[in-house]
Amino acid sequence: MRIVILPDYDRMSHWAAEYITRRIQQFPTSADRLFTLGLPTGGTPLKTYEYLAQFYRDGRVSFRGVSTFNMDEYVGLPEQHPQSYHTFMNEKLFSHVDINSDNVHIPDGNAENLQRECAAYERVIVERGGIRLFVGGLGHDGHVAFNEPGSSLQSRTRVKTLTMETRRANARFFDNDAKSVPKQAITVGLATLMDADEVLLLVSGDAKARALRKIVEDGINHMWTGSILQMHRRAVIVCDEAATAALSTSTVKYFKDIEDSLSEAGADPYSSAYEDFA
Repeated sequence: MRIVILPDYDRMSHWAAEYITRRIQQFPTSADRLFTLGLPTGGTPLKTYEYLAQFYRDGRVSFRGVSTFNMDEYVGLPEQHPQSYHTFMNEKLFSHVDINSDNVHIPDGNAENLQRECAAYERVIVERGGIRLFVGGLGHDGHVAFNEPGSSLQSRTRVKTLTMETRRANARFFDNDAKSVPKQAITVGLATLMDADEVLLLVSGDAKARALRKIVEDGINHMWTGSILQMHRRAVIVCDEAATAALSTSTVKYFKDIEDSLSEAGADPYSSAYEDFA
């Protein structure tokens, strides 16, 4: 695991957008071979999406060769609802770049058969060659996507009942009414996430500090599902200083020292081969 610690949310978001852009640029796309990118929703990736849109406007990146797979979607919420993840992604990213709508994949939370929809989502990921880079955020209780505490570490895309804590956390998007937040969602599983070639986890703010400590410094635990990334061959956590508040001083120093050493050696900070030198 690599941890990149940056001074603030803006710098963190710019770094993440640069990392994603480099991956898209480097991938040899063709008509039948697109760069598959897993994407999250929520507050943390907003600035990253703003930077990606800016990079597109600046001519630095194109999404014509990208196929996206979102992590999750609420069950029973119409796609046109202001708080659906279909609406979120269109407003925050897709409408600002040149992605082909046929290459956008978001679970259908209104499917007639939800179990069949989940199986189909997994199948399409495989048919597209698997996820090259999965970007995610971290919940206050250490969850990734809607893989809440207690989720199986071998889970696949499925319907998940949401805890009241998660619904309260998301109530800010529903006029601060937790009861208006859907009780279920379709989410990719932890095994789905682990199948990706790379995972980039975005963590910002002191409210996420305890969760970051639990997934980094403690052992792998299904009650802190993000900890599964300790087992991923290419997992990068990019965070701001505030998010490291609960990490031990030695942990912060260790990961900062690695980044400083790489910089002094002239290494590309966005290289995917970090496991060769970290």
